[in-house]
This record gives sequence, structure tokens and C-alpha cells, in this order.
Amino acid sequence: MKISIITTTYNSSSTIEDTLHSVAQQTYNDVEHIIVDGNSKDNTLDIVNKFTHVSHIISEDDNGMYDAMNKGIELCEGEVIGILNSDDFYATEEILERVISIFMATDVDAVYGDLHYVKHNNINKIVRYWKSGDASKEKFLRGWMPPHPTFFVRKSIYQKYGGFNTKLKTSADYELMLRLMYKYEIKVAYLPEVLVKMRTGGMSNASLKHRLKANKEDKEAWKLNGLKPKFYMRWLKPLRKIFQYRFF
Repeated sequence: MKISIITTTYNSSSTIEDTLHSVAQQTYNDVEHIIVDGNSKDNTLDIVNKFTHVSHIISEDDNGMYDAMNKGIELCEGEVIGILNSDDFYATEEILERVISIFMATDVDAVYGDLHYVKHNNINKIVRYWKSGDASKEKFLRGWMPPHPTFFVRKSIYQKYGGFNTKLKTSADYELMLRLMYKYEIKVAYLPEVLVKMRTGGMSNASLKHRLKANKEDKEAWKLNGLKPKFYMRWLKPLRKIFQYRFF
């Protein structure tokens, strides 16, 4: 079973090497790594070109990160698709092997796990442990979501239900998982271990201003799917004004 990993980049030279190494060193061999670059002006592509495991490279202007992800999905030949951001990396060399073993042993549509936030300049320093836990519709009503970089999905699900909604600038990943897991109730499996390490400072949690914008877009994600979250907006919106990123 082939797995396709999509990494979107734009001026990512300071972090992309860790991302590339973490994919290249995976013990699972049937991996397709696709790089979708937004026409970087630094030496991102010079670094990418040093890694022979990379299957496809696109470098062109795009309409943002989620547009780039959709381009990557279109290119994927793997039965399973994962997305690893250019400042993220897999926690161990066995991650993809463990994820694929679940897909091969079951009929689940998606697999997700836990995530560590780490210091941007010290990846050995854990800032926060995002423990996902088992999924449920009730948890979504309380603002729950799995960390998107740990979310592996069968390509057939993207083909059936669509990719990222590019109308959303910071919460398209949230909307995708809400749509797939809450609205369409795809079959998911929780792998209770840290799959990905993410540097702090990503687009949706880089500042309080960005976090507030993401909160607004989270609400819009429910509306786009014809859903009305009762507890979500009543209790979590005030809390999220205090915190800089999702914490449930």
C-alpha cells in the first residue's frame, strides 16, 4: 500500500531539511513525497533537490497553503494521503509503518494520533502535548479536533467528499476534518502515540490576532456544512480569546 505525503513550502529553508529527513528515514518504503512550493525566493528548492526520495516537485504561484495542498492531492498516487508541513517532522522513523499497518488491517478511512509542539529553535524542548483521544461527535461540539499533521486519509475519501475549502485561510484543515468526521461520519482509528512534532509559530497559532481570526473561521466552517454547534460557540469562543491555539 503506497502512502503519499504532501509538504507545502514557501521560503522554508530554515526548517524544511528536518521535514525531508524525517520522511526519508521512515522504515516504511512505499512512500511518495510530493513538494508543492509557492515559488520560494530563498534556497528552499536547493535543499529539496538534495533529497532523492522526493517523488514530485511543483514550484509556482498559488492561492495559499490550502490551494497548494489541493494541488498535492491531485498528484497523489498513494492509497493513503498524509500532510506534513514544512516546519513539522515525524516523531520517529516508524510512524508511517505503524499508520499503514492500521489501514492494512482494518477498513478505516482515516488514522490520526497525538502531536508535540516544540520550541522553534530547540526541537528537543516540548512546549505542549496535544493528546487527541478517541473521536466522537459530542467532542466536536465541545471544540475538539485531532491535530491535522497526524491525520492520514484514504485518497478515495478525498475523491468522494472533496479537499480543502480555500475560502478559509486559517481553518480549512479544521473544516475538512469537521466535514469528514462529523458530517459524513467516516470510519477513523486513533493511534495513541505522538506521530508528529510541530514547531510553534504556525499560521493558525502564531499570534493572538491569528488565533482570533481562526476562531471566526471555525464558526464559518460549521455554517459551510449546514451545522449549528450549540456548545462550541457558547463556551469555547471566550476561552479561545485567551489562548493562542486550539487546546482540546
